[in-house]
Amino acid sequence: MTQQHPTGSPAAPEFSAAPERADAAAAVAAAFRETHGSDPAGVWSAPGRVNLIGEHVDYTGGLCLPLALPHRTFVALRPRTDGVVRVRSVQAGAGFEGPLHEVGPGSPQGWSAYVAGVPWAMWERGLTGSAISGGFDAVVDGHVPLGSGLSSSAALECAVAVALGELAGLPLDDAGRAVLAGACVQAENEVAGAPTGGMDQAASLRCTEGGGILLDTRDDTVQQVPLDLAAAGLALLVMDTRAEHSHAGGEYGARRASVERACEVLGVSTLREVDPRHLDEALERLDDDELRRRVRHVVTEIDRVRRTAELLRAGREREIAGLLDASHESLRHDYEVSCRELDLAVDTARASGALAARMTGGGFGGSAIALVEVDAGPRVARAVAGAFADAGLRAPQFLTALPSQGAARDL
Repeated sequence: MTQQHPTGSPAAPEFSAAPERADAAAAVAAAFRETHGSDPAGVWSAPGRVNLIGEHVDYTGGLCLPLALPHRTFVALRPRTDGVVRVRSVQAGAGFEGPLHEVGPGSPQGWSAYVAGVPWAMWERGLTGSAISGGFDAVVDGHVPLGSGLSSSAALECAVAVALGELAGLPLDDAGRAVLAGACVQAENEVAGAPTGGMDQAASLRCTEGGGILLDTRDDTVQQVPLDLAAAGLALLVMDTRAEHSHAGGEYGARRASVERACEVLGVSTLREVDPRHLDEALERLDDDELRRRVRHVVTEIDRVRRTAELLRAGREREIAGLLDASHESLRHDYEVSCRELDLAVDTARASGALAARMTGGGFGGSAIALVEVDAGPRVARAVAGAFADAGLRAPQFLTALPSQGAARDL
């Protein structure tokens, strides 16, 4: 039954469509010409990402399976020779303008840190070249929904990194992209001051069209995993709850501290070392019920990621549904990082015909995903939008996640 607004009219879901890459590249190049009076050296873009499965395991040696979205951030850039960086955004207007030697931990602040911090971090990591140290003019245009937990910040960093990397003549094979991803993480951690892991940047730089990556956070290696959902008659619906995506109250830090404490008790460096076949024995060694639940989530989640990758490689896409559902229940009950909006989106999607649904990302807000029949996405989205309207919540937004290409030159 279609959910209704209080007025009786069906809830109309709002979908966020990614623009054609060629059109978006031409638009940001035109904005650069309008700002600087001449052409950029080129236009580069990088995608946002959504994590299919593997949540809250990256800080304890786990596996995760993200894919790049068709929604991208575009950067028109031209190198300078005077060491000055000038950054402007189509959405936000003027950003940072100043010499590169003023860039460092905590400076600049705001969104410009994700741009100016990249050449600083590249230089800190020994990546040299006039394109890195000489400064640049840049105009950015973002099409990754903000505040949705879909890594708009990583998309911005990675677009700048691949632009500077190409202009500096750095290798852009997977190994070279792994190096750039590390620089982007450093820029986000130290310049922007956001203590995130490396999954977002790895996905934005290292994913390929038509697949996801199995990221091993112990050594940052990746394996390409096919993800041809359309061939299986399926689609992945992203449901942005538009609930504030934050870790207020130190909840994220508390989860991480629990994991570290459990490792000390169990005598392991990461929970990746706990064999899921012997999980019960490990749990018996922990004297706190909350700690046991946290460990149970991490160990079983890593195992779910491994099994999901195996099924996808075997072309058994529909069989991942149970693993996705189990992931959400583990995050909801054992790790306790879901919230009212995420649970409502997941439960409504399942009730309206989705094969599976789970929260994605760090939790406490952000987005959820639903595995649906290829023609069922609009129906599921209507039901979720209606449920949010009935609950008096802010209307969610939706997009279809098509596994897309990582950061690349567009113009």
